[in-house]
Amino acid sequence: MTESSRAVFLSYASQDAGAAERIANALRAAGIEVWFDQSELRGGDAWDQKIRQQVKGCHLFVPIISANTQAREEGYFRREWKLAIDRTNDMAEDRAFLLPIVIDGASDLDARVPEKFREVQWTRLLVGANTDAFVDRVRRLLSPDAATPSAANVRYLAPPSSATGVASTRSTPPAYRSFVPWIVGAILLLATLYLIADKFVVSRHAAPAAETPATAPTHAEAVGDKSIAVLPFTDMSERHDQEYFGDGMAEEILDELARIRQLRVISRTSSFQYKGRNADVRSIGRELGARYIVEGTVRRAGDQIRVTAKLVDAADGSERWVERFDRKFGDVFNVQDQIAASLARAMEVSMGASEGTGRGTLRVPAAYEAYLRARRESDGFDRKGFETAVELYREALRLDPQFARAAAALANLQGYMVNWGYLPVESGFADARKSAELAIGLDPSLADPHDALASIMIMHDWDWNAAEGEIAKAGALEPRNHLTEQVAAQLAEARGEWGEARRHIDAAIAIDPLIAIDHYFSAEIRLAAGRNEEAETEARRILEISPSYAWARYLLAKILVARGRPAEAIDVIQTEPDEEGRLYGTAVAQFAAGQRAASDNALQRLTALAANDWAFGIAAVHASRGEADDAFRWLERAYSQRDADLNLLKANRQLDRVRSDARYAAFLRKMNLP
Repeated sequence: MTESSRAVFLSYASQDAGAAERIANALRAAGIEVWFDQSELRGGDAWDQKIRQQVKGCHLFVPIISANTQAREEGYFRREWKLAIDRTNDMAEDRAFLLPIVIDGASDLDARVPEKFREVQWTRLLVGANTDAFVDRVRRLLSPDAATPSAANVRYLAPPSSATGVASTRSTPPAYRSFVPWIVGAILLLATLYLIADKFVVSRHAAPAAETPATAPTHAEAVGDKSIAVLPFTDMSERHDQEYFGDGMAEEILDELARIRQLRVISRTSSFQYKGRNADVRSIGRELGARYIVEGTVRRAGDQIRVTAKLVDAADGSERWVERFDRKFGDVFNVQDQIAASLARAMEVSMGASEGTGRGTLRVPAAYEAYLRARRESDGFDRKGFETAVELYREALRLDPQFARAAAALANLQGYMVNWGYLPVESGFADARKSAELAIGLDPSLADPHDALASIMIMHDWDWNAAEGEIAKAGALEPRNHLTEQVAAQLAEARGEWGEARRHIDAAIAIDPLIAIDHYFSAEIRLAAGRNEEAETEARRILEISPSYAWARYLLAKILVARGRPAEAIDVIQTEPDEEGRLYGTAVAQFAAGQRAASDNALQRLTALAANDWAFGIAAVHASRGEADDAFRWLERAYSQRDADLNLLKANRQLDRVRSDARYAAFLRKMNLP
């Protein structure tokens, strides 16, 4: 298909050029003419005239909507959008012309787009997603033999969420401002136990090897009719002080449903984006790729609770099941189990005996309440909140010494706090290990404490075989566990097994695509494997999900240096919120840019700041500058301090210049690394 009358015009912000190029390549591979390539155009009046001609002559206009277009008040793409809207004024009502794409977590409710865009169906095509369904849709719309859909029908042509990662989303005029994903380090998205554990395993990473041809990372998995999302339950209590209980109710039901192997359960991270939003369930179902949506309310008065839950078919908005429970607070587990079982029956899914926990009545209601409050405190993603959460978990265990999940949550949180410098290394990891072992002793069926132990063995013990054993135990207990895949990726990364590491981190992202730390690991692993273009895409994805994410700009700056763009890296690293990461990135980027004096200054400041808790980082900067003696001196200090980042010895690209030194091979043997 080469006739210009059947061409597709891609309009995008300059920051989204990589995503636009991948979409263009997919369309061109299918024989579809695309007007997009910047190399075909030149600036000035000629460029402007060519753009106007192409917008006027294309068959489909495809605006790419993202956090970047949302952030920019001005841009050439906005002129292109206006030209396209002007053209629609002369078109018949049944002419399909506008085909918006959202490539990240940008909200459609408050998107800064022309109102005309809101009148048609949007397609959500995440970075790294398979484009087959989208390409097929474009092919059908361009086919001269196909009936031209009416404007109304175009709104519903987008394919459902599938293995491609494509999801359609109906844009509506802004009435309620959406919660921005991952505000202040994922306030809304990092509340559950396994998400706290996600943060536990992150470290001040870096990554070795020459750049290889890149392919977009693939993260999505198939979705079917047996798919369900659980939204946060609304607090209807008189004082509106039970929001933590409503969140906990939804999370517990979600966890129970996740035990049913026939169901695909949308992660808490994705479904909790809709907290506080007045969104239609049919739109939510399309956006999440879920056939069914669970909604509910909670009301608490003293020891009495009222829980209402309903199951809605997202295909047509009809209610499939609704029930109200009036019980004592101590019976909350029973209520959650009953709701999960009723939902399964309503979806015509059978539950095996092993898929229901039958937890019955709470032993100590006050302990469970402390546990829920602890999870809520950790939402704030700050030191004070974590310290409060630790005390609440301890209070839960004091009230109920048999509360295994509180011990598991405490283990993950303690390990995370050590890694971020909130607890001393030796005593902090020792406490985390005790908490994990306590959880396993109380409830051998829990997977998360095994993952917590594996992380300790990777970051502190450097006992790779023992870590592998704990990961295997966790996987056997819960085969589709996000945290297990993440820790397995961390272990493979430490061993230098880049393919295996990518496989595991892609599996983790497929389970939940909106966890920033997973994209951090993905970028880091791809950088280590020399897949620098993919690494940059993933690093930028971190910032799309969580603009304030600490260490993301540090990682992006290192990738830009690896890609031969040190000047750009210098600009990026200045906005890194963590001081150690900012000084590290500055020293590396400025040295690469030939600014030796500025690099010296940054390295001196990093040394004064991080000598006692990040000797590995100092060693890596020296290595990047070719200062082998200093690099190995600081590596030895990192070893004596049991620096948690030493597991990245094989993955840190700044060490490339000293790998041929005999001392490097000796140090690998010392770390029990091949």
